[in-house]
Amino acid sequence: MAKRLNTNLTSEWIEAANRLKPRNSRQKIVAYVESYDDVFFWRSILTRFENEKRYFEVMLPSRVNLSKGKKSVLMNIVAKGIGKNMIACVDADYDYLMQGMTEASKKILGSPYVFHTYAYAIENLQCFAPSLHNVCVMATLNDRMIIDFNSYLEQFSESIYPLFVWNIWHYRHNLYMKFSLTDFNRVIDTGHFNIQDPMHGIINVKRKVKNKVRQLEIENPDAQESYIALQKELEALGVVPKNTYLYIQGHYLFDNVVAPMLKRICTTLVRERENEINHKAVHFTQRKNELSCYANSLQDVISMLKKNTDFELSEPYKRLKNDLELFLQAAQDGEPRQMGTNAGQ
Repeated sequence: MAKRLNTNLTSEWIEAANRLKPRNSRQKIVAYVESYDDVFFWRSILTRFENEKRYFEVMLPSRVNLSKGKKSVLMNIVAKGIGKNMIACVDADYDYLMQGMTEASKKILGSPYVFHTYAYAIENLQCFAPSLHNVCVMATLNDRMIIDFNSYLEQFSESIYPLFVWNIWHYRHNLYMKFSLTDFNRVIDTGHFNIQDPMHGIINVKRKVKNKVRQLEIENPDAQESYIALQKELEALGVVPKNTYLYIQGHYLFDNVVAPMLKRICTTLVRERENEINHKAVHFTQRKNELSCYANSLQDVISMLKKNTDFELSEPYKRLKNDLELFLQAAQDGEPRQMGTNAGQ
């Protein structure tokens, strides 16, 4: 007979179950996440905090239906009484940058048991610039660096930064209908990635951003002071011109900026390796076997990007890591984590 799932899990229930275990058994902490893609991402992070005393079980929001998403996860804060044995792990979206100005932002920043990415979403961390060359190597087994990903995404970030601040300004002033996230994404679209001239798209973005910023300045003539103040606050939260790509919409960054770029680069790298094999093979059979061996070793670059966990050096991850360390130390001491770092303070 199949084991019946407990559909009424609470932090207190898990704590009671942990007490029934032998003294030397590891204690379980349930971590609710938003979707299937989030399971591996958060597992890769939480694994680093497991030891002989504790382990995590990463779960979707509901065990009785297929409901997913951030809203469903946050509902568990009230409905299931999360605590030191049950936590929520979510994308920050704009809620981190809103700093408690909306109900969702208050829930995320105000609970010691809710952990967020600081970056807009998991996709932003998967697209962490210093890790992208390794993603290409994993996919193609060719270590030649075609472009400097750090430089490219820094220049992209610097190009969109002034408009990004305006987008946050509109959301903070409840004027997002006048300049929404969709509007922002439309302006920063780089278009077709040209591997021979990578800067072409960024130059085009700079032009479009400059025009849009001029328009917004005309529409909001009294916003200069609050705009400058917002820039300073965002800097304190970790957002600066060169890393803005980490805080724009994650799916847009992944699907429209990074993935198309990596696909074209990896196609070039694979062709280079195949040409090398064709050139060096001494006879037909060797060429055929070598090409087959290489083809069987290739990986899909998008799959590699989704499994990329090489973002430990990013500032958002460092803040998240600090939050988890404080939470686990407080749980060990029997006290809730003190709030502060979760709000970027």
